[in-house]
Order: sequence, then structure tokens, then C-alpha cells
Amino acid sequence: MTELNQSPSTEHVRPSWRALLSPLSDLLVILGGALLVWRAWVVGERLLARGVDIYLDLPPLFASWAPHTGPGTVPAILLALLVIIAGPTVAARLRWGPLLAVTYPVTLGWMFSLTMIEGWDFGVVTKLSNPKNYLAEIDRVDTVSSMLSGFTERILLEPGSWAVHVSGHPPGALMVFVWMDRIGLGGGIAASVMCMLVGSTTVLSIASTLRALGEEHVARAMLPFGVLLPGMVWMGVSADAMFAGVAACGIALLAVGTTRGDRLGDLVALTSGLLLGFTLYLSYGLVLAGLFALVVLALTRRLRPILFAVAGFVVVVVLFTVHGFWWLEGYELVRIRYYQGIADTRPYSYFVWANLACVVLVAGPAVLASLRRLATAPRRLELGARLLTVAALVAIAAADLSGMSKAEVERIWLPFTMWLAVPCAVLPRGQHRWWLTAQAVLALLINHLVITRW
Repeated sequence: MTELNQSPSTEHVRPSWRALLSPLSDLLVILGGALLVWRAWVVGERLLARGVDIYLDLPPLFASWAPHTGPGTVPAILLALLVIIAGPTVAARLRWGPLLAVTYPVTLGWMFSLTMIEGWDFGVVTKLSNPKNYLAEIDRVDTVSSMLSGFTERILLEPGSWAVHVSGHPPGALMVFVWMDRIGLGGGIAASVMCMLVGSTTVLSIASTLRALGEEHVARAMLPFGVLLPGMVWMGVSADAMFAGVAACGIALLAVGTTRGDRLGDLVALTSGLLLGFTLYLSYGLVLAGLFALVVLALTRRLRPILFAVAGFVVVVVLFTVHGFWWLEGYELVRIRYYQGIADTRPYSYFVWANLACVVLVAGPAVLASLRRLATAPRRLELGARLLTVAALVAIAAADLSGMSKAEVERIWLPFTMWLAVPCAVLPRGQHRWWLTAQAVLALLINHLVITRW
């Protein structure tokens, strides 16, 4: 009789503790992330009070406190609800092609709605046309060839030097906007629209990479989280959204090309090499995107398509070099230019950890919880997804420790942080809508409480 009375209680108590442990652990990790953000704000305000010019109004973000609404408020809320309610079901059931076809306009609509919360003029028209940005330098470019041959001569801060963003990047980014201008698509509106159109492909490319590696179920589970990642606040509008889209597309094509065994696969691999080669000339930091490529190559291990990819990559490097721009020379000059500006007064000892608070805001609570679960049980996620997650974390860590990303990383690290949606696939299916709600609420709060500079 005693045994009969005790055994049911034992059976019920143990599972209940296990059921409580995981959400409590998630909550602790999320609170830890919130504490990091709060601490970064407090220490940043103290630095400002002491007269340290960190060039931030609302540390650790490059933003200003300004609660507001805008034309994008209602559409953003409606699209968020659409993804929360229908996203997990649609992602699980719809055929792959139609799924990507549906995901793209929803992603673009969500990104555009977030941008429009700040209004058409500030959110779209002027974002890329201010004096520090790329469009300001288009009229100084006679030909692309002459621009490349003399590009490094204008990097250092002196009379006649490039604008801040042009001097801080390789010439590929400026080339894109010059080409657009030459074909009649000049101006801030066209540039902003292009960045959003390309940036919106990032989530699709990440999912396609996973599918090519044989992990379609992971790709389907992460898609809604990729759409509602709070980082979308900074994807529209910034050139870094375009960088993220191009880099992710190159990785996806590499995965597709190296997993096929036919001529088409060779052509796709060659195209991936060309695209990844050009990615290297969009931003110096995108050399770290090579970590994702190494993951793909380590998993596929097929020599012939790899050779085609390498050939495409080399072609791009040779073309830029022959026309007068040597990547390593540009990078060395950029290191000097970086500390000729505000980076000289931004303390490394603060930003080396405050940058991570920005990552917390970009990634959101769902990513923090999924990383916690992945750390305690790595095999919950397939090998490819695990390695791609590690690649994103290593890229972020390397960029952080380099000292070349002191502040504004909520924008600069988008080509890496967007991949942090991948581990969200480990979250229990029954909880997906709750986690998606948390992601959307954070994104909407950020966009409505502060004016982001990007």
C-alpha cells in the first residue's frame, strides 16, 4: 500500500522539475542578456558624463531616445502577427519553392514597415545620401577604372579624402552605387530600395544553405525566426543589409554547387566564387564570412566544384588588383584612417563587451534561449547548422576582439548576426509562436522607442 502511494508521486514530481528547469534556465539567460544591455547603457552614460567622446547618444546603440510612431507602425504589427500565427505552420507544410516565394515578400514587407516607422524621408530617402555616405561620392568618380587605380590615395583623412563610409570600405560598395547611377537608378530612394531588396534575400539564402546541406527540416524551423529577427530593424536601410544578402547568397550557391555532381553544379560553384570574391571588396570585415564557406567546404568535400569556386574567387581578386586596388594595402590604410576619426576616443575596454550588448538586441531572446539549449545539448541540432552557428559566433568574436568595430555593430555585424537565427530551430515546436512573439515585440519596441541612425 505504501509503495502504491509513493510511486505515483515520484513519477509526477521528477518530470515536473525537468519541465520547469529548461524554461527557468532560458529565463536566466535572457535576464543575463538584459543585464548586459542595462550595464552597457549605465557605463556608457558615465563615460559621456566624464566627457569621453564615444559619439553615441544612447549607448551602446548608435541611436537616440525618441518614442514615436509612424506610417509603418500598423503594417509592421500586422505582418508580425501574420508570421507569428501562420509562420510555423506554413514553414512546415508548404513545398520548398512556394515557401521561399512566400517568405521573400513577407520579409521585405516586414523590413520596409520597420523602416517606415521612421517615415519616408528619414527612413528611406536620406539614409544613404548624407555627406558621410556612398552617394555623396558618386560625382567624384569619372570611370570605375580610374576610381580603382586611385582609391587608396584617398583613404587617409586629409584634404580630398573619401567620405567616411567610402574610405572605410573597399571600392566594391561604391562601385555598386556608381553602376546604379550610370544606368539611371541614382539617388537615395533607388539605393535604399536596392539595399532592402538584396537584404531581404539573406534569410532565404541561409535557409537554402541548410537545405543544400541536407538539413531542410532545420531550415524550415528557422525561417520564421529569420524573418522576425530584431536585427531587421537595422537591415532597412543600410548598405550592410546589401552586404549580408550578397555574402549569404554566395554561401548558399557554394552549398548548392558543391553538393551537386553535374555541370550545372560546377557553374553554380563558379558563380559562388565570383560572388564571394566580390563580397571581399564590399567590406573588409566580410573576410570573416569565409568561415561560413569553410564550413560548407568541410561538409561537402568535393574537389571539382571547389576548384570552380576557387577559380571564380581568384578571377575577382585578379581583376581588382590589375585595375590598381590591392586589398591588403587598402586594409592597412583603413586601420590608420579608423584611428584618425572617432575610434580614437572610443575606449576599447568599454566597447569590447558593450558591443555584445548590441548583439543581444539584434539577436533577441529566442536566440539567447536557443544558444543556451544548444550549449547544453549540441546534438539537438544537425551538424551543418551547429557548425554554421559556431562560425557566426566566431566571426562576431573575431570582429569584436580586433578593435576595428567599436560601436555601431548592430549594423556592421549584420552579415554574421543574421545567421544566429539558425539555432532557433532547437526551440520546442509547441513554443515557437511564443518565442516569435518575443522577437517581434523586441523589434517593435526598439523601432518605436529610439531613432536608429541606420
